[in-house]
Amino acid sequence: MKKAAAALVAFVALEHIYILVLEMFLWTKPAGLRAFGLSPEFAEQTAVLAANQGLYNGFLAAGLIWGLSRKEEGIPIQIFFLCCVIIAGVFGAITAKPSILYVQAAPAVIALAVTLISRR
Repeated sequence: MKKAAAALVAFVALEHIYILVLEMFLWTKPAGLRAFGLSPEFAEQTAVLAANQGLYNGFLAAGLIWGLSRKEEGIPIQIFFLCCVIIAGVFGAITAKPSILYVQAAPAVIALAVTLISRR
């Protein structure tokens, strides 16, 4: 169960690295335009804001990776950053796009649940 929890936490971290790349480097490129349903004009106008969002997603990924690197004593770190991802996902779903709940928050909820169960 602990390996499954670690794999799920790693998945959430990788997902946030992917979001970082999309928001920081591909926002105005075809991949970013498709992923976020943006017009080229809007993407150009919001590129700096997107890069800022990407940086925050990178911090979430870094925290999860840090927690994974600490093995057993890193579980509280993982729990903290998974909760941050969940809160960000819920906030994003309410304020930006409902699908964020499924793309960002749901994987973190699953990872958190398995992580908590594996502690028993």
